[in-house]
Amino acid sequence: MVGDNLNVHKILLKKQNKKIDGKIFFSVLFLTVVGLIAVADASAPQALNDFNDKYYFLKQQAVWWVLGITVMLVVSQIKYTLWEKLSLPFLIISFLALIAVLIPGVGTKVLGARRWIFIGSASIQPSELIKISLLIYLAALSSANKGILAYLLPVGLAAGLIMLEPDLGTTIILTAMSLVQIFASGIKLKDVILSVVAGLGAGLFFSLTSEYRRDRLLTFFKASQDPLGRDYHIRQVLLGLGSGGLFGVGLGQSHQKYLFLPEASTDSIFAVIAEEVGFLGSFMIIGVFVFLILRGFKIANSAPDQFSRVLAVGITAWLGVQTLLNIGAMTAIVPLTGIPLPFISYGGSALVTILFATGILLNISKYANEK
Repeated sequence: MVGDNLNVHKILLKKQNKKIDGKIFFSVLFLTVVGLIAVADASAPQALNDFNDKYYFLKQQAVWWVLGITVMLVVSQIKYTLWEKLSLPFLIISFLALIAVLIPGVGTKVLGARRWIFIGSASIQPSELIKISLLIYLAALSSANKGILAYLLPVGLAAGLIMLEPDLGTTIILTAMSLVQIFASGIKLKDVILSVVAGLGAGLFFSLTSEYRRDRLLTFFKASQDPLGRDYHIRQVLLGLGSGGLFGVGLGQSHQKYLFLPEASTDSIFAVIAEEVGFLGSFMIIGVFVFLILRGFKIANSAPDQFSRVLAVGITAWLGVQTLLNIGAMTAIVPLTGIPLPFISYGGSALVTILFATGILLNISKYANEK
């Protein structure tokens, strides 16, 4: 009797002392701090040129950083089961935002794309919100043992709305991470393969029917003799990477950031980092991303139930696919797609949503291995 009471006491004590995965938390904190430093550095010339304040973008990013870290810490203390209950309303709100951004006067058109809703001086990107809400919804479908059509309907609708903005890069990420979740849900392999083929076909169709996407695709497969036109972006990226060498040119010493490199503080920020810290510094940052991805799948493998397992897989797939596509584009392994680097690139919506998702993953880690 005494022994049984002692065992019960140990179990209760263990449940009271659940802690989040510190390795993920500090890895993410490291990457976001690297991001703040990189944004301050890479954005300074453009900020000075456009706003006469070289810290303009840093100030905005710092506000989003504080908000994002706060959100991550708060969400990490909310039991993941709440999101399963809120999955449908959360998805509906996200779809309404995706529709609203397409309405003239509500969504703001920048450089030919309608992707942002401005509220005062702050901007919201609904395509970032749909990523996390769709991950939660698909995980909820998994725990309810739904068929593949139930998964493909919201994924196809979200992808279609995002393509109307248009934004092929986000569509690729959303589709890829959803397919990983569908596979993890236990759907028949044949159905998953057919979905992958359909997704690849749609991606190729949209790439070939848009002039600027077709130019990027053709540039990737065969470099043209147009260094100031079609090839300009990737040439500047590779010039930055090559200039960095083994140890880099030094923090703050990048030449490419001086308005030579397009999107230096967002999509192309890794090129500036690589130029300044070199191969060794870049390799360390990539190593942290790889560690996070492996750690995320480990948490998924030891998650306590189907919903948390599939959700953890989806969050990890999101991080992995987006990191791979960004760094792959910066090293000319894949075509340029205009995708930001998680935790590091400038952008409030992207930073807060990925930190929100990380908070959920951290909460799932508290219950890992619990039967």
